[in-house]
Amino acid sequence: MENTKSLPNLLTEQRLADAWADVLNFPADATVLRPNAHRLAFADPEFLLRRESRGVRMQLEMLKPDLGQSEQGIHNTVVVFGSARFLDPASAQTQLLEAEKSGDPQSIAMAQKQVRNAQHYEQARLFGQLVAKYSATQPEEHQLFVCTGGGPGIMEAANRGAQEMGAPTVGLNIALPHEQHANPYVTPSLSFKFHYFALRKMHFMIRAKALVAFPGGFGTLDELFEVITLVQTKKAQPVPIVLFGSVYWRRLINFEAMVEEGVISPTDLDLFHFVDSPADAWSVIQSFYRL
Repeated sequence: MENTKSLPNLLTEQRLADAWADVLNFPADATVLRPNAHRLAFADPEFLLRRESRGVRMQLEMLKPDLGQSEQGIHNTVVVFGSARFLDPASAQTQLLEAEKSGDPQSIAMAQKQVRNAQHYEQARLFGQLVAKYSATQPEEHQLFVCTGGGPGIMEAANRGAQEMGAPTVGLNIALPHEQHANPYVTPSLSFKFHYFALRKMHFMIRAKALVAFPGGFGTLDELFEVITLVQTKKAQPVPIVLFGSVYWRRLINFEAMVEEGVISPTDLDLFHFVDSPADAWSVIQSFYRL
């Protein structure tokens, strides 16, 4: 058949995103990527970005954010997950006004949805403030820092709330075609970019003392269920897992049906908590650690 790939090509086609692509999208200096046999191996980007060097890159991606956070006193974090697509209230209202001027029903409906979901942005911002306010009075070993995926939406809101209180905030960004830059509320020296999702998720857990999941899509679900699975299987120590927005989460996932079908135990429902306000989310964490 014309315009189709042959079976051998499909079988041998590389399935993982190429690290070269990320580097070439945002090179510091494209000239350093030119092959040079005489260059020291650890100073040779062209060599380090070979497919065979993937294990070394994973080690580096593990080490750099770990050292960077330790050196800046980031030992304990509250990780906030959630949709990158939610707007802040002001932007959502502006979008609605523009949609109403256009008269397009589809644009108006989408803008109205953004106005409704902007409440989650504001709640994430207020939650970030609560975490930062608590930590401002604590010694370094007891401080908690907001950590997000570093992108827009809920992540931006949580970073913003903490930054507004004068606290440093962490962003663990991922190189994606549509979401490349950290939000402006991440502390620049704590803004890390990852190529590998697996390493990024590991870093979320290394310092996490609590995880708060706001409404979100596939990425949020991926991160949430990885954490729940690690705690359930005792691969990670128990931490408060908070599902913010009970209506959304109960409508999205029928956890009770999982118990009824015997795929999880009734006690597994105790691994997480539903909340609907920043104060309640913070209260779950306070109660867990007796703060």
